Amino acid sequence: MSNTVEFAKMNGLGNKILVVDMRGRTDKVTPQAAIALNADAETQFDQIMAIHDPKAQGTDAYIDILNSDGSKAQACGNGTRCVVQALAAETGKKAFTFQTVAGILNAVEHEDGTISVDMGRPVFEWNRIPLAEEFHDTSRIELQIGPIDNPVLHSPSAMSMGNPHAIFWVDRDPMSFDLERFGPLLENHPMFPEKANITLAQVISDSALRTRTWERGAGLTLACGSAACASAVSAARTGRTGRKVTIDVASSPIRQPLVIDWREDDHVVMTGPAEWEWSGALDPSTGTWSRDAERGAEAR
Repeated sequence: MSNTVEFAKMNGLGNKILVVDMRGRTDKVTPQAAIALNADAETQFDQIMAIHDPKAQGTDAYIDILNSDGSKAQACGNGTRCVVQALAAETGKKAFTFQTVAGILNAVEHEDGTISVDMGRPVFEWNRIPLAEEFHDTSRIELQIGPIDNPVLHSPSAMSMGNPHAIFWVDRDPMSFDLERFGPLLENHPMFPEKANITLAQVISDSALRTRTWERGAGLTLACGSAACASAVSAARTGRTGRKVTIDVASSPIRQPLVIDWREDDHVVMTGPAEWEWSGALDPSTGTWSRDAERGAEAR
């Protein structure tokens, strides 16, 4: 078995993604390799999307997802769009079915280049999100940061989109909050036994939100697709918006909104862009890598 595999450096609305081709192999991208890749400024990422041979009949691939700290992730909508774009360019296909830890995901590339991913059904039960305490209504749970009589953030909506999310509703630009300081405290709060993605969401209108996310296992991120889905569902669930909204991801350098549709069949469909940056080869056990133009040169 060769020591190296093909990979592409991509982004989904600024969400830094490495798409790694592990098809035809029995090994996996190791946590040590992920940590090494993230330590290099050129390969720094939010998620690795490792494409493996399908495990289930009727699927195109099994996707193994790693965070930048080497931990496993259950879902990554922006990364899934990157996988679709890469495979569509390779195969000419437009529709794909993937298996992940979080379940089966269906996705399609449209003529305009945008990609829709069916992220599945949201989960609201406290023990399935999961939360450490029982809440009958998880659309507003008891949790706050700051002085008890004047909290900076409070009463988030909690849910799972294949991974745990807490959505804090704010009345001003999410970029004006010190999420870099609050994020680690909230991600690791005892309320979340499996940690959580922390999002600040501002309601712009009954069909638009502006968000910023601290991502579990990745930290302050330019974009997080599952968090956008969780924000849209939570906004509709609490009567702040309708069931179809556009999301302005405040931290993304790409000024194109995500469109989230919480359909009547309870599935959440996210539509947005993906972008290829460059490609290369890497060792999935160590994380050493080279760009395509550097083949034959010393690997980093």
